[in-house]
Amino acid sequence: MNEPAFRHDRAGTPAAAWTPSIETLPPLHLPDSRTRLVVVGAHPDDETLGAAGLVRAAARAGWEVTVVTATAGEGSHPGSPTHPPALLADVRRRELRAAIDTLAPDARVACLDLADGDVAAHEDALVAALVEEVGTRGDDVVLCAPWRGDGHPDHEAVGRAAGVAAVRTDALLVEYPVWLWHWGSPEDVPWDRAARLDLGEAGRAAKRTAVAAHASQVRPLSPAPGDEVLLGPDLLAHFDRDGEVFLLLDEAVADDALDQVHRERPDPWQVESAYERRKRALTLASLPHERYRSALEVGCSVGALAVDLAGRCDRVLAVDDSEAAIDLARRRTARIAHLEVRRARVPEQWPEGRHDLVSISEVGYFLSPRRLDEVVGLSFSTLTDDGHLVLCHWRHQPVGWPLAGPAVHDAFLATGAPVLVEHHEPDFDLLVLGRPT
Repeated sequence: MNEPAFRHDRAGTPAAAWTPSIETLPPLHLPDSRTRLVVVGAHPDDETLGAAGLVRAAARAGWEVTVVTATAGEGSHPGSPTHPPALLADVRRRELRAAIDTLAPDARVACLDLADGDVAAHEDALVAALVEEVGTRGDDVVLCAPWRGDGHPDHEAVGRAAGVAAVRTDALLVEYPVWLWHWGSPEDVPWDRAARLDLGEAGRAAKRTAVAAHASQVRPLSPAPGDEVLLGPDLLAHFDRDGEVFLLLDEAVADDALDQVHRERPDPWQVESAYERRKRALTLASLPHERYRSALEVGCSVGALAVDLAGRCDRVLAVDDSEAAIDLARRRTARIAHLEVRRARVPEQWPEGRHDLVSISEVGYFLSPRRLDEVVGLSFSTLTDDGHLVLCHWRHQPVGWPLAGPAVHDAFLATGAPVLVEHHEPDFDLLVLGRPT
């Protein structure tokens, strides 16, 4: 179990030390372009301490509100003689529901029941759960999570997972500190990226009621040793303010899942399997022209399709965002002089130039919906007037990403591009499109 570097039962930074910095922060306003709030915490009470006012404000604005806790908080009193972990988990789940009922009665509340104290070992599962929660309309969502620098391993793991989910779904990420106020000092906060949500008297009273609902944390479980109060008055003073502080950070969380897949396995997609070889053969057989002057392959992975395309093209440029994938692809293609493998993140680093063949295969669902839309536009603008765009994607839902293959193809078809070849199987779809007029 990962332990925080601080102790909750030792004196920390007084609440008054933060007041001058907090009172000068600019106001936080709910963006008009969003209609859903998803608040995630590591343990029941995190969301109440850090974002109760935001939950209430979103609900009063008519937003759809969802609260997710990664763990049930069963590890808060490891030495309790009266509340074993399973019982404490049940208590804390009920407390969470009661707290949210005072803030947003119609909110949906979910507990993922990950291991308290070991969330970092389950970040991939947490990312997948948050991506599923946000869905394909992330541009409607504010995703609110503990600050990635909060000092508690579980909080930071949840913050990282939320950051990855925001990148994959286009949700707006907002972070809230909890334990920072206890161990930190004003020099530890990126104040230039912070904002303050005014609670007002009614909001402040509602937050006090919600905090009190977490009775297992703000009062002793019993008089027995091991059942002492977890959140004492000095700690709670940090959250009994007339405003809540949120961080809107510029830096996106690095999402290296695909790079990790290629680092761990030299052939992660089993490109020499009968299924993959047949799918590539169908792709090549579907190309309307026998020969192409120049091809761009987006998301080349280990370079198997790039090698096949090189047999039909005078020049091939294959790109991928994964450094590990690029290394593997360069080894595979080293002897092919007219095939260049280049690292590039699309759409941000889209290669310059025009091509009469663009291939986007098994990569579209690893883009967020907004980034996919940009790739659609760039793909067609890259095509020459007589060029062809080939798409081939698995039909099933990849775990941890919001889009599946059919949705990727629908984004390209929505442009009105003419369909030249169409092939469907239970496991994959293949399309060849012309340039939209």
